[in-house]
Amino acid sequence: MIPKVELHCHLDGSVRLETLAELSNNSIDAVKSMAVANNKCLDLNDYLSKFSLPVSVMQTSANLERIAYELATDLKNENVIYAEIRFAPMKHTTILDKYQVVESVLRGLSRVDLKTNLILCMMRGDDLNTNKEVVDVARHFLNKGVCAVDLAGAEAIYKTSDYKELFDYVKANKIPFTIHAGEADGPSSIKAAIDFGATRIGHGIRSIEDPTLVELLKEKNVLLEVCPTSNIQTNVVDNINNHPIKDLYKNVLVSINTDNRTVSNTTLTKEYNLLKTINFTEEDFIKMNIDALNKAFISEEEKEELIRKYNSLKEV
Repeated sequence: MIPKVELHCHLDGSVRLETLAELSNNSIDAVKSMAVANNKCLDLNDYLSKFSLPVSVMQTSANLERIAYELATDLKNENVIYAEIRFAPMKHTTILDKYQVVESVLRGLSRVDLKTNLILCMMRGDDLNTNKEVVDVARHFLNKGVCAVDLAGAEAIYKTSDYKELFDYVKANKIPFTIHAGEADGPSSIKAAIDFGATRIGHGIRSIEDPTLVELLKEKNVLLEVCPTSNIQTNVVDNINNHPIKDLYKNVLVSINTDNRTVSNTTLTKEYNLLKTINFTEEDFIKMNIDALNKAFISEEEKEELIRKYNSLKEV
């Protein structure tokens, strides 16, 4: 099992089913129906409806710590050597304040011998001040377990281009960022993210619709955080054979990710096996993982150390 890197994994979309059943007092079957997406959803918004149940149980310090610990354990068991895990802290403040929320998740991650960082999600549809609060929390924990911020949510409804003022604030606070774009919405959302200065794009696969944009991604050395199973479930592509990753990989930097391990009923191993059906090789996965480390939101020294570790492990 080759070593792996995960850059795009949502905490609330990756709660173990058994844990979710226990914490919500539901049967496994009931939890599956509420929190696992169909192989084909109507669209991204239908897919996002599966987050309501996990978010409802992620309101206490103990539950947040446990869920973070279990996710880190699952990643380590898949031979992941580095992971950036994302979630929206403002969705977990029924009891806790936003700082306690992040502290709880960091405690859970710290219990596992795996290098991890958090990406804090700002949400499309939230007002500017609420999203600025996320930036303030990220600044407080920057380089202390938090490495970046993200903009997530209903991309087709809330256009990326509408968030210029927010990303001006992000940049003024010198916080790295990625942006969900080019999934439910088209190439214009990716172009807006690049204009803001994004060095990574969450999904970004609809860039294939605009050859000029693909060239811009290549020129700017922007990495696409691709989540193949999720892209099929959200109806961005109809099946893996028609997924644009084949053509994108020839031209731009790509990493392979799960998006949501539970909602998508997937693992990184499953994602790799899916891509093998369209002729991706172990050498391709190794390249993508090295590229992911080079574009991770960590210091150059940390990148070099992890790349050395990766290269030593892949030889075993």
